[in-house]
Amino acid sequence: MVAVVMEITGSMWTVAFLAILAAFAFLKWVLERVNPWVYETRLGDERYSLPPGDLGWPFIGNMWSFLRAFRSDDPDSFIASFVSRFGRTGIYKAFMFGNPSVIVTMPETCKRVLNDDDAFKPGWPTSTVELIGKKSFIGIPYEEHKRLRRLTSAPVNGHEALSIYIPYIEDIVISTLDKWSKMGKIEFLTQLRKLTFRIIMYIFLSSESEEVMEALEREYTTLNYGVRAMAINVPGFAYYKALKARKNLVAAFQSVVNERRSQRKTNKSTKKKDMLDALMDVKDEKGETLDDEEIIDIMLMYLNAGHESSGHTTMWATIFLQQHPEFLEKAKAEQERIVKKRPPTQKGLTLKDIREMEYLSKVIDETLRLITFSLMVFREAKTDVKISGYTIPKGWKVLAWFRSIHLDPEIYPNPKEFDPSRWDDYNAKAGTFLPFGAGSRLCPGNDLAKLEISIFLHHFLLNYQLERLNPESKIRYLPHTRPHDNCLAVIKKNLPSPP
Repeated sequence: MVAVVMEITGSMWTVAFLAILAAFAFLKWVLERVNPWVYETRLGDERYSLPPGDLGWPFIGNMWSFLRAFRSDDPDSFIASFVSRFGRTGIYKAFMFGNPSVIVTMPETCKRVLNDDDAFKPGWPTSTVELIGKKSFIGIPYEEHKRLRRLTSAPVNGHEALSIYIPYIEDIVISTLDKWSKMGKIEFLTQLRKLTFRIIMYIFLSSESEEVMEALEREYTTLNYGVRAMAINVPGFAYYKALKARKNLVAAFQSVVNERRSQRKTNKSTKKKDMLDALMDVKDEKGETLDDEEIIDIMLMYLNAGHESSGHTTMWATIFLQQHPEFLEKAKAEQERIVKKRPPTQKGLTLKDIREMEYLSKVIDETLRLITFSLMVFREAKTDVKISGYTIPKGWKVLAWFRSIHLDPEIYPNPKEFDPSRWDDYNAKAGTFLPFGAGSRLCPGNDLAKLEISIFLHHFLLNYQLERLNPESKIRYLPHTRPHDNCLAVIKKNLPSPP
């Protein structure tokens, strides 16, 4: 009797377990069809020409798998999962950052998306626009972007401007490296970000107040963690903290703008004209000037982009050179030749010297390729667009996935190896090298960034060494690729050569 009861009980548990499994399976089946039903059925017959892929679950979409991959040791497993399931089409539908999206991963498709301003406009997530600014370059229409870019490009990237910045950058690099060599262990990335922030602050605000800059740089760090996080505005989440950081930054810049306006009214300012002055002076065809919100959002964007990419790229270039002594020696020999042939009357570097750093330029390009600081950019289809035989519906976001292109073995053999020589006599085809984007919205500070990196590496290679304390430190990939310990290291000054 007991055995019979136990058998019946066991059968009931089995039935209950199977029922629960069936319920979960049915729920999963339903959830996987919600996004397609909401976003695809409205397209009519056009839904049959959508790229392959999946839209994930409601609200979440593909974000969990994206975040899981980029918090693992294999971030490329995210795109690899699309390739394994749907083939190497180079274009996939997905649901990313709260929107139905199309991911493009090949040079030709990226080139088309980035260069066709008639078909595509900026499509950054609402959360990103909220953080960087609705009146910044990522949020304004094409014509306004073109006008403001024309205004700001010369003061940031022009030949005359770059030549003016060199002495200041060189002086601060020399003094900072010497200071680091006396500090013992430092977080190399943290210190580099402070250095590059100080440089961009000087260019935009003529400001060198250490206390103010450190406070602002800390806010920018918090802001950056929220830019590619899920837009969860709840205490404890990165986006919530980033919104508070933006509020603090806007308040700080508003104070600066108010003070500058007061100085200009009374003609009390004795400083050289900087980027803030340029933004205050610009007038449109009707003679109207920019309002405070426009000025602050543009500054906030430039100051953020102008130090993050430079700091991270400089760190990785230094690490890669230390890891490859043969490349380090070659880069160092080039810098020694440049110093040796310098006229006796010349003090410091010139723009001509920097443009002669051909091998160092390859080192920087290889670092930019391998790290891919901005792994993607966002666009939005202004109308239904046909690409590679597929339809990108009007209003859908398009993610140009730079990382897949830079690490494509068919474009770059052994793509995960650091090898500056791959750039010898190599001209990258359009769409295959996109560290600063492409098209009309190419990063406006790209030349300034490479200038900063070149000046730093010049003095570092000639006089210093990096000794990492945790060379096996795990890598984090969000919001940008970096060692978990921010490259904890000791900067050692080279001993002078014997006479």
